[in-house]
Amino acid sequence: MLGVHDLTLFIISGLLLNITPGQDVAYIVSRSAAHGLRDGAVAALGVGAGCFVHVFAAALGLSAILATSATAFLVVKLVGAAYLVWVGGAMLLGRGNGHGTADSGRLAKASGRKVFTQGFLTNALNPKVALFFLAFLPQFVSADAGSKPMAFLLLGVIFTVNGTMINLLWAWSAARLSSMLGGGGRFSVWIKRAVGALFVSFGIRLAFAQA
Repeated sequence: MLGVHDLTLFIISGLLLNITPGQDVAYIVSRSAAHGLRDGAVAALGVGAGCFVHVFAAALGLSAILATSATAFLVVKLVGAAYLVWVGGAMLLGRGNGHGTADSGRLAKASGRKVFTQGFLTNALNPKVALFFLAFLPQFVSADAGSKPMAFLLLGVIFTVNGTMINLLWAWSAARLSSMLGGGGRFSVWIKRAVGALFVSFGIRLAFAQA
């Protein structure tokens, strides 16, 4: 059908992969826990938009360049790693509202556009995601597909939409838990620092990752 096979298996596998927490989920949870479901949802949509970058790259064969060109992979990898370390460091150092108040340890309130952009870059600048799509999607593209790029796009859209739904669920869960624990305050600070440490570790791991 439409150049793909085992679609049900693909959907189930994709959902299981999306449930596994990573840097995207960490960012979404931190935003939702600190500032509510709206921020978490916007972050989830930003991550989904970043995912589409990899979907189109896989469909157009651009991901293959990252897999075969050591230089291209190194450049994208270092940019992505630097971005993660920068964001994580800002969280750990408590760069917040900039007013030096007692609330400065909390994750700073940002505009919807900034939250969306950070979510987008967190995903789009990770070359390992591009390589994942390049390795995962072809397994479900029929050898006799009339248009393999269209089959890639179909699978990528399904994966990204399902992933965004899972991420929205993460956002809702984090906002709910934060509300149950009183919202903001120490819980927000703890989440911010934990996610900051995770982002720094993700960045360092990405910097030393092999293509």
